[in-house]
Amino acid sequence: MRQRLGAARMRPVADDVHLVEHAFTNCYVIVDGDAVTLVDACYPSTWAVVRRGLAAIGRDVGDIAALVLTHGHFDHVGFARHLQRRLSVPVWVHEDDRRLAAHPYSYRPQRNRVLYPLAHPRSLPVLARMVAAGALRVPGVETTRTFRSGRLDVPGSLIAVPTPGHTDGHTAFLLPDRSALLTGDALVTLDPYTGRTGPRMVAPAATADLDLNRRSLDRIGEIAVATVLPGHGDPWLHGSASAVQLAHRADYG
Repeated sequence: MRQRLGAARMRPVADDVHLVEHAFTNCYVIVDGDAVTLVDACYPSTWAVVRRGLAAIGRDVGDIAALVLTHGHFDHVGFARHLQRRLSVPVWVHEDDRRLAAHPYSYRPQRNRVLYPLAHPRSLPVLARMVAAGALRVPGVETTRTFRSGRLDVPGSLIAVPTPGHTDGHTAFLLPDRSALLTGDALVTLDPYTGRTGPRMVAPAATADLDLNRRSLDRIGEIAVATVLPGHGDPWLHGSASAVQLAHRADYG
């Protein structure tokens, strides 16, 4: 598993798309000319990783034009409030996740998220790294822009594809010019709550409606892209259709 140590780093994964990995959680830097869009914000401490990564590619925090959230869970809201208050960066989220982004711990998954990891001990090192990164100390953010679907008015020309199930307003983002889809937690290659790898949904310990998430997998499979960029785990480079097939067959017990 590439992220076995939960190392913090930024690396390119597609043309002008950079993956920021921190404590087994991903966010993305999308460069479009002189501007940058961030997708998701991991943890508060991830901001330092992003800042260093931007400097390494010749960019500056002043180039950030937008932060777009796949959903409102704590491990994706991370440094959003810092960006909004210190740099006046607009924060975008699906209308149905607006309240969750403001209260990123106020959600009810299908299974008890506290007890679930005890039955899946491989998850414990992953969750420990998340906690160390600040997973229990994420402030909510009052998002300034909401959307339903379609192309967003942000650098990178992201197309919002609603993929509910993990949360009510979970959204994937299509980058058609790069044949890439940012799937957030609708489709991951590492489940933090079980430690299992390979294309899959996140366990019911953190997913609101697994059956609805399955239907969203089908929508992802209908979008023919070469690269799947998940919210947890390594990129999947073998096409969205094969990722969805494997996710449907994965064990969610």
